Amino acid sequence: MHADYVIVGAGSAGCAMAYRLAEAGRRVIVIEYGGSDAGPFIQMPGALSYPMNMGIYDWGFQSEPEPGLGNRRLATPRGKVVGGSSSINGMVYVRGHARDYDTWAEMGAQGWSYADVLPYFKRMEHSHGGSGPEYRGTDGPLHITRGPRTNPLFDAFIESGRAAGYPVTQDYNGAQQEGFGPMEATIWKGRRWSAANAYLKPAVATGNVQVVRGFARKVVIENGRATGVELDTRAGRQVIRAGREVILAASSINSPKLLMLSGIGPAAHLREHGVEVVADRPGVGQNLQDHLEIYMQFAAAQPVTLYKYWNLLGKAWVGANWLFLNRGLGTSNQFEACGFIRSRAGIEYPDIQYHFLPIAVRYDGKAAAGGHGFQVHVGPMRSKSRGAVTLRSGRPEDAPVIRFNYMSHPDDWEEFRACIRLTREIFAQAPMTPFVKHEIQPGPGVVTDEEIDAFIRDHAESAYHPCGTARMGRAEDPMAVVDPECRVIGVQGLRLADSSIFPQVTNGNLNGPTIMTGEKAADHILGKTPLPASNLPAWINPDWREKQR
Repeated sequence: MHADYVIVGAGSAGCAMAYRLAEAGRRVIVIEYGGSDAGPFIQMPGALSYPMNMGIYDWGFQSEPEPGLGNRRLATPRGKVVGGSSSINGMVYVRGHARDYDTWAEMGAQGWSYADVLPYFKRMEHSHGGSGPEYRGTDGPLHITRGPRTNPLFDAFIESGRAAGYPVTQDYNGAQQEGFGPMEATIWKGRRWSAANAYLKPAVATGNVQVVRGFARKVVIENGRATGVELDTRAGRQVIRAGREVILAASSINSPKLLMLSGIGPAAHLREHGVEVVADRPGVGQNLQDHLEIYMQFAAAQPVTLYKYWNLLGKAWVGANWLFLNRGLGTSNQFEACGFIRSRAGIEYPDIQYHFLPIAVRYDGKAAAGGHGFQVHVGPMRSKSRGAVTLRSGRPEDAPVIRFNYMSHPDDWEEFRACIRLTREIFAQAPMTPFVKHEIQPGPGVVTDEEIDAFIRDHAESAYHPCGTARMGRAEDPMAVVDPECRVIGVQGLRLADSSIFPQVTNGNLNGPTIMTGEKAADHILGKTPLPASNLPAWINPDWREKQR
C-alpha cells in the first residue's frame, strides 16, 4: 500500500490535513488504530461523559504518581477512534488568546503569531452567532454554535461576573476574550461536530483519502528520510509507503512516543531502550504541559438544575428526545456559559478560565452531589510546571511513561488559591445569590492557604489538555523538534502537526488550536504561500498593569 502522504492519526489535526491535501488532489492514507465513531455515545452531545471512559474509544493512559497531588495518578484520556480526541472531548471551542500565538512566535515559531494564525481560524470556521466575518469564519468545514442558555443559571453566572466588576464579552473567540459570556461548541444540528464529521468524511468521499485501521509501530527511515510507516493490522505486519512525506498527528502522547520508537529523540534514552538513534533530538517528549482544574460545587436553592434527569428514567427521556426528535438536553454539551479573567494586576491577558455546568457532577459522569447543585470548573491557564513523555520500553505495545509534574512550581499554588477566592466572590454576587444554597466543595471550612492547598492536592483534576511534547522552534534550537513548517528536524520527509508542537499551552480548550495547526500545516506540506497575515487588533484591558479587573 502506498500514497503521496501517509498520516498517522485520524484526530483533530490529522483529519484537517487529510481534507486539505485531498482538496489539492493528493492521495492520502490515514492510519487509525481506533474504530468507528458511529453511535449515540459519541454523536449525542449530552452523552459527553461516556466515550472518554470507554476503553473502546480511549487509549486509557494514566500519569505516573504525581508528587504535587499526593501521588495520585491522573487519567489522561486520548481518543482511540475516528476523529481522535475530537470524538470524545467536551466539544468546547476556544481559539486561545491572541497573545498566546504572539508568544509562540517570540519562542521561535516564526510565522505563527496571532496575525498569522487568525486567517486559518477563519478558514476553518463556520461560525453561528459569533461576532461577524471580520474576526470569524462563516463558510468553513467546522460548525461552531452556542447553546440556547434556557436554564436561568447560565445568565445568572454571566451577570454575576458583570456584578463583580468584570467585562462581559459577546464573543471570546473574536476581538475580546477577557470577560464572561456565552460558550461556543463544535455542535451542529444537535450532533457532535467532530473533526471526523467536519473533515475526514468529506475527504474520504473525494476518493483521494483512504483510512487504514492498524497500530503504528514506527516510522520507516531509510538513509535519513522517512519513507513509510510500519503497522500491525488484522492481516499482519506491513509497511505503508509514502511517496512524498510521512506526517505524524497521533496526539501529544503518542506522537513523541512514535518519534522515539523511530530513533528520533534523546540519544541516551533511546539507547537505554535498545532503539537505534537516527536523530539525537533531546526535546522529544519534553515540555509536557496541561491545564489543571478544580470543580467548585454549590447546592442549589431552587430545583432548576439537571439533577432531575440524573436517574435511569431521566437519562432515557433525554436520550429518546435526541434520538427520535433531535431536540432537548441531549443536543447540548451543557457548557453554555464561561469566563476568562486575570488573577491579579500586572497580568496582561486572562490566566483563569471558567466552564459553568448546571449540575454538580464529576467530568467523568460519576459522583453527582446529592440533590440539586451546580458547579464551575476553574483553573490557571499558564502553569510553569513542565513534565515529560518517555518510553517505558522499546516495545511499541507498551504505554509511555507520562509525568506532568503538576503543581511543581510554587506559582501554581498561588494561582490556584486566587482561582478559589475569586470564584467565591463571583458566586456571592446578587444575580447568583437566589440560586446558591451553600458551597459543597471546597466547602465553607476551607479558608486558609493551608486548607486550600490540601483541597487542591486531593481534588485537582486534569482538564485533558496535554500538549508541547515536540515543540516547534528555530531549526538551530537544540530543544526544538519541528521547525515552523512542521518538519521534524534532522530527518527528511517527516512532519509532525498536532498539539505536540505547541511551544506553550494556549488559553482554553485545545481542540480548536489543534485543528488550526492541521489547517496551517497542510499549506506548508503543499508548499503553498501561507494565507496573508491579518492586522486586526485584539482587546487587552488598558488598565491591566494597575487593575485586576
